[in-house]
Amino acid sequence: MEKKLKLYGFNNLTKALSFNIYDVCYAKTEREQRDYIAYIDEQYNSERLTNILLEVTDMIGATVLNVAKQDYDPQGASVTVLIAEESMIPSMDGETVVAHLDKSHVTVHTYPEFHPDNSIATFRVDIDVATCGEITPLSTLDFLIGSFDSDIITMDYRVRGFTRDIDGNKLYMDHNITSIQDYIDDKILQKYDAIDINMYQANIFHTKMLIKEVDLQNYLFKTDVYELPPKTRLKITNSLRREMIEIFSGMNVYKE
Repeated sequence: MEKKLKLYGFNNLTKALSFNIYDVCYAKTEREQRDYIAYIDEQYNSERLTNILLEVTDMIGATVLNVAKQDYDPQGASVTVLIAEESMIPSMDGETVVAHLDKSHVTVHTYPEFHPDNSIATFRVDIDVATCGEITPLSTLDFLIGSFDSDIITMDYRVRGFTRDIDGNKLYMDHNITSIQDYIDDKILQKYDAIDINMYQANIFHTKMLIKEVDLQNYLFKTDVYELPPKTRLKITNSLRREMIEIFSGMNVYKE
């Protein structure tokens, strides 16, 4: 917050950020697909994901209470971090004590999967950051986007509950926000097409982002783009773009 509010007791507002990224890849053969899954599992195993979440926890100034992590067979991983935040609570005699609010958490789950027909692989990462009090998880967005190869990003942010000022008036929001995009660096935003779907009266904010440029070489797994004839390059690029547009739109746009 730019200016700290004077509250009666501690800040009861709950702020939840759901952050989903999709990384799209082309893996033609069954062997390439298996190798891609193995590569993703190695690159984004529970140990690396834990380090990412611990960095997020440090960025929002919270304390780690517990870490649970798991790698899955045949693929995927999950990590849950229980966190505590310190809030200043005035006591009856005017002194101030520190209390821990252990109602917050940070979680991540990964979901690698393949299209059965067009050799398109999609790696999805779901991250949830829930905080209580003054801390807003929106400050971690640039770091989270930069931690993954993000072709499509969907973000939901919601502020729940209320707190009270020193006069007893209920406050349903303690910071200014018109869009999640306000908390993302301009250099990142320039790489994406972005739209908002917001419900201001309910303190619900939704943003979707789709990568603008598709450099085919970045989407080929163990294949050099110059090994492919021009028509094949165009076909693969179109398949990748269609997959991205459907994920971004949330519907089967190209279904016949």
